[in-house]
Amino acid sequence: MSYKAGSVIILLTLFVLPQLMEAYFDLPPLPPPEEYGNILINRTSEKNNVKAVSFSHWIHRRKYTCRVCHFELEFNMKTNTTEITEALNRSGRFCGACHNGKDLFGHDNPADCERCHNGKKDHGKEKFSELLKFPKTKFGNGIDWVAAMRDGLIKPVNYLTIKPPEDITFNKRIILEAEWTNIPAAVFPHKPHNEWLECNICHPDIFNIKKKTTKHFYMTRILQGEFCGVCHLTVAFPMNDCKRCHPGMGH
Repeated sequence: MSYKAGSVIILLTLFVLPQLMEAYFDLPPLPPPEEYGNILINRTSEKNNVKAVSFSHWIHRRKYTCRVCHFELEFNMKTNTTEITEALNRSGRFCGACHNGKDLFGHDNPADCERCHNGKKDHGKEKFSELLKFPKTKFGNGIDWVAAMRDGLIKPVNYLTIKPPEDITFNKRIILEAEWTNIPAAVFPHKPHNEWLECNICHPDIFNIKKKTTKHFYMTRILQGEFCGVCHLTVAFPMNDCKRCHPGMGH
């Protein structure tokens, strides 16, 4: 290969390929940091003439790991698919496990209703300034939550009533070779995921537990909300932060 041809390939790799990837993969636009991870729960609210419930993941994850809600309290991973009702909340299920009028505000005081039923995705944004001391990242809400926990800045509760096995030590790093030319491998570390999640949240429904048997594990499908995209599009750091998963990738 000539020097000129080699230079052209390098330039294409550095400048053209990233633009082609962004166009091909259609990376979603990001909301403001204080809104990233916020959702509106509106399965039945507006149908019953009540404003949708605003839920902020960054407010709650300071106090609880993902495991508490998505395993112990049985919230589905996809928004508006959990069959939450006012009656079930009042009986102590779902939100009512904590919002019971004793541990946290409950459902009996009308003045508290709008604290959840406000229909505003940016509700509570004034509290975001409390996170400015946390370790930073470039995307999402700009917080490195794994580092914040390891540094002792937050100590989220890992269970309410169902105590998990102590000290899950499985720490295998999985190398996922990319099928695209010039795209470095993705690295999946179990340890930071084990600190926040339960194994059965991912296995076997999202990922087949047997090595290399998860079918159709493509970036295009991840960006449609499958596989890693179940979390890394809405709550965990977003796909725009390519280097977090593909550490060999340039800027």
